[in-house]
Amino acid sequence: MNVSILGGGSWGTTLAQVLTDNGNKVLIRDINEEFINKINNKHLHPFFDLTIPESIKATSSLEETALFSDIIVLCVPTKVTRMVLHDLNKLIKTPKLFVNVSKGIEPSTSKRVSEIVKEEISKENFKGYVALSGPSHAEEVILRKVTSLVSASDDASCAKFVQELFNNEKYLRVYTSDDVIGVETGGAMKNAIAIVSGVLYGMGLGENARAFLITRGIKEIVTIVNVLGGKMETAYGLAGIGDLIVTASSMNSRNFQCGLNIGKGMTIDEAIHSITQNVEGIRAIEAGYEIGKKYNVELPIINAAYEVVNGKENAKEALKNLLSRSLKSEKYW
Repeated sequence: MNVSILGGGSWGTTLAQVLTDNGNKVLIRDINEEFINKINNKHLHPFFDLTIPESIKATSSLEETALFSDIIVLCVPTKVTRMVLHDLNKLIKTPKLFVNVSKGIEPSTSKRVSEIVKEEISKENFKGYVALSGPSHAEEVILRKVTSLVSASDDASCAKFVQELFNNEKYLRVYTSDDVIGVETGGAMKNAIAIVSGVLYGMGLGENARAFLITRGIKEIVTIVNVLGGKMETAYGLAGIGDLIVTASSMNSRNFQCGLNIGKGMTIDEAIHSITQNVEGIRAIEAGYEIGKKYNVELPIINAAYEVVNGKENAKEALKNLLSRSLKSEKYW
């Protein structure tokens, strides 16, 4: 089976290897000529310099990618997703199944990728939508280390199809879900908590502080998923807590690293630019803050992070205000 991937970065090229391992042919589209050269001529992963299957090909042509397959894997930053889809829609000749593997919220609109797809892809060009997410560092999946993901769709047949497409009995187990909102929101909001976790680590506050932050951060993720119409059990599953575990405590996490640099004293801009890959967590913090205001729900960690990333408080001041809130019982419902 042919599969097109939009975005040949760390995750996109890693998933290309998964799909190739499963007997599929893959074409990656990227705008970075260096990435394309590495994939086509050197057969190397653009980020990890590890050998990848020679059958994986790359191109800069969006039209070629659109014609190659009726399965489109979206692996581009959410800030450019709408633009890419807008251009892609003009080139589509047959209906496509869209599989989103990016974990983010669109800047300015706070919309999830499923919402962007529905707005930018014409009905006649749309076959279905699946969100594929979970605790998955590309650095480990490229080495074929055991990993698990969730394939979520409003259409059970689409979820099942993508489950079987990506599942590999040796190292990648995929579950299905009907909760697109929960899977997309959990995957995005865990990045916000991961940044705060990195800030605490960078400040030298120790494991106790991070355990406190991550645990209470789970409550805020669940709250946001719930008010947006997702299922609480999804937030407590692989796409929520599972993804938060690997993202909020690992140096492989770009969001954790960004927070770490903020905690060490870098400005927000310096911290973002210190990471070679896209950092979705800053936007997730802003989106979480906006959601809290809109639905009138309490999100103290997200709100504190919002003050820091917008320059209204430094990290020490935000932590002080967070700890000085009125005392209460620990409730999760």
